[in-house]
Amino acid sequence: MTKILTGGVAKAQVAEELAELDIGGLEVTVSNDMEAAMKLRAGQADFYIGTCYTGAGASLGLLLGVLGSGTCHTFGRGIPTVQEVTELIDGGKKVFGFGMDQISATLPVIAHAIAARSS
Repeated sequence: MTKILTGGVAKAQVAEELAELDIGGLEVTVSNDMEAAMKLRAGQADFYIGTCYTGAGASLGLLLGVLGSGTCHTFGRGIPTVQEVTELIDGGKKVFGFGMDQISATLPVIAHAIAARSS
């Protein structure tokens, strides 16, 4: 089971939309930044998905400070492809952020990439 934590401004909405995607093998928990950073660092969670108003960094600020840039990536206003997300995961990224107005377009891409890598 792949454990995903959600955080940021729209953390509850992200968790709900992940549940609606109905992708097997994903366990989703609403979290806060500090709790998520500690759980990721301790190996108690696999990924974090955070949202903010702009997607420019506030969605990941604390996690970036605690876990470092090698683990974190923000898509900002862009919509990634599954291939891009897969390459990021393969490169060690497990913390993803984006603008909350991009949830419906970005979240499914990230979720499917995570699920494919976890299988």
